[in-house]
Amino acid sequence: MSAARPLTLLRTVAALAALPLLLTACGYGSDAEDDPPRAEVAADAKKLSASEVKIGYFPNLTHATALVGVQEGLLQKELGGTTIKASTFNAGPSEIEALNAGSIDMGWIGPSPSVNGYTKSAGKNLRIISGSASGGVKLVVNPATVKTLDDLKGKKIATPQLGNTQDVAFLHWIAEQGWKVDAQSGKGDVSVVRTENKITPDAYRSGSVDGAWVPEPTASKLVADGAKVVLDESEIWPDKKFVITNIIVSQTFLKEHPDVVEAVLRGSVKTNAWINANPDEAKASANKALEKLSGKALPDEVLDPAWESITFLDDPLASTLDAQAAHAVSAGLLEKPDLKGIYDLEPLNKVLEAEGEPAVDDAGLGVR
Repeated sequence: MSAARPLTLLRTVAALAALPLLLTACGYGSDAEDDPPRAEVAADAKKLSASEVKIGYFPNLTHATALVGVQEGLLQKELGGTTIKASTFNAGPSEIEALNAGSIDMGWIGPSPSVNGYTKSAGKNLRIISGSASGGVKLVVNPATVKTLDDLKGKKIATPQLGNTQDVAFLHWIAEQGWKVDAQSGKGDVSVVRTENKITPDAYRSGSVDGAWVPEPTASKLVADGAKVVLDESEIWPDKKFVITNIIVSQTFLKEHPDVVEAVLRGSVKTNAWINANPDEAKASANKALEKLSGKALPDEVLDPAWESITFLDDPLASTLDAQAAHAVSAGLLEKPDLKGIYDLEPLNKVLEAEGEPAVDDAGLGVR
């Protein structure tokens, strides 16, 4: 298929922007309205080529690099006199729209909206410039009705949204079991029930679903309500890693302000290093940021297991994004996409080299 023809989700793309909670949205922090306050900047701090950088992210644990980086001032420190203007989003499509409109310059976002945004614009609006997090997705079930994975046949299992990252992963897993499900309707050997993450706990408690394939902290919330984890998605990926959060940038902003982009990436790399070196402090910092944004902190019984299942890293795990797109194609939810050029990892690798870290790979999907 020619590059001139954008490749998009069949029959569902138009609805995605209107549907909430595309990828990592959850019941906690998902209704945040107030944007984070601007970080304090020293009066004599030197500005880079832009006076400010507008960043976006979700108020969710899988976006903890941004949560902690802003909360602890680690991103602002690298930007000097260039200020951060942060905005939070409930869903991937709205963040992509903001990037396209120039309301944000950069953002933390999941793989599915990254692919959709790139292909819908014929590769002209964004680049993935870094990874941020891996993991944090689980299949949890009612132990009274599902004893083993084989018991899922004939049961009702929730996913966040038709065609979203978890929905595609579950459909692919079902197919690998030899079971049949119509991707559009969700009907078949397993009933796939598309349910917003903030509603899924109520659906589980009412018995409307027997379980869910969902991101954190929704999975741990269900466990707190009596559900049992029967599969961590990381178990079905090579090296137990798969991308859950990327960093994207407007191609225009990348071209015009490479020094600002590099500074944000430097801050992200240093934030992830701090998170991994100080997990308890970082967990508390992320939860404090969530409380500020949503008015509600995560309880320990949800926060602790959710945090443990997420890996914070700079590698975008490009081969797993390519595989996720292929799974969507095999499920009949995506035409075969041309993802060549979706990555530009040169700025990140420059930062990693300066930090004494190994370079990361774009799986052959880098800029031409």
